[in-house]
Amino acid sequence: MEKKRVVVKIGSSSLTNSFGGLSEGKLAEHTRAIIQLIKKGHEVLLVSSGAVAAGFCEIGYPVRPVTVSGKQAAAAVGQGRLVQSYTKIFKEHGIVSAQLLLTKNDFIQKEQYNNAYGVLIELIKRSVLPIINENDSVSIEELTFGDNDMLSALVSGLVHADFLIILTDINGLYKEDPRINPLAERYDFLPKITEDLLHQTQSTSGSKFGTGGMKSKLLAAQTALALGVNGFIGTGSGQDKLLDILDGKGNGTYIGNSSAHMVKKTKQWLALHSQVKGKIIIDDGAVYAIEMGGKSLLPAGIEQIYGAFDAGNIIEVFNLKGEIIGKGQTNYSSDELNNIKGMESRAAMQKTGRSKPEVIHRDHFVQTINEAIT
Repeated sequence: MEKKRVVVKIGSSSLTNSFGGLSEGKLAEHTRAIIQLIKKGHEVLLVSSGAVAAGFCEIGYPVRPVTVSGKQAAAAVGQGRLVQSYTKIFKEHGIVSAQLLLTKNDFIQKEQYNNAYGVLIELIKRSVLPIINENDSVSIEELTFGDNDMLSALVSGLVHADFLIILTDINGLYKEDPRINPLAERYDFLPKITEDLLHQTQSTSGSKFGTGGMKSKLLAAQTALALGVNGFIGTGSGQDKLLDILDGKGNGTYIGNSSAHMVKKTKQWLALHSQVKGKIIIDDGAVYAIEMGGKSLLPAGIEQIYGAFDAGNIIEVFNLKGEIIGKGQTNYSSDELNNIKGMESRAAMQKTGRSKPEVIHRDHFVQTINEAIT
């Protein structure tokens, strides 16, 4: 089997016992399956939920807490126990592991985003297994991924993984809820995730101990596929379950095909994480040059500027009809653009003293989210 870079996401529902606490037996089974992947030469990154489950009993909660402060306190205690349990088993097989706790802010801030990429790649190069989780103890609602499904998708795109495996307690996606209709038909393969499919899928969690239902998994798979990463949603048992999944014999739904393209890290950040500081309107000629010719945006094509922004900020670009064309990193401030909009490149450079005319270079522009998400 060809060696692959694989992101494995394990949800709370796949790690907990009937009381909602951490199941050491389930964790050990998943760990042994990951070990088998590594022994076959695959590069593995683990995105694991379970911190709250591992911690709430330790601090005296009779059941899994429902308040934000309760969950964060349980996660603060449980994260150490969770990683310790993983680390102990991995160490017994000569595998070094590392813990990374991320928040959405680590993706929004470009420097932190690049740092996250750098440390993950360095760990992979040194054959260290990253164990990744959202930093639940300090995350606020406005800056969360929503669940670890989306975090796993974003990580898989960031490191240009070959495959994303999302393990859950249901063996794939069905045309109907298999818990209601035992004869429901399963999708064994989906070339893509359509809006109709998302609309048909329940948004609620399939488990009372998990935060992400099937819809969140499909959204994650949609994002991963758009970033060039094929995926699998399902279940399995035994130490060879992950190898079976990679070999096309998994108990679940495969999503995407081998023709998927990789999206550059810079464009992933622009499309998915960057914060917009302003917007500009461009004429039809500039729209054509960008969309059909793959050109950079020049001052001559700019009609209107909205908002106050600095050079280096991210701005959105609209056509004359008010339709969004894309967004990118501007080389000029809003004040400068107001002085040179509509100008020919040479005149604009003379007025600003710049050596290059591009307002937004093609390498720092994405044509709407579609360039990275469809």
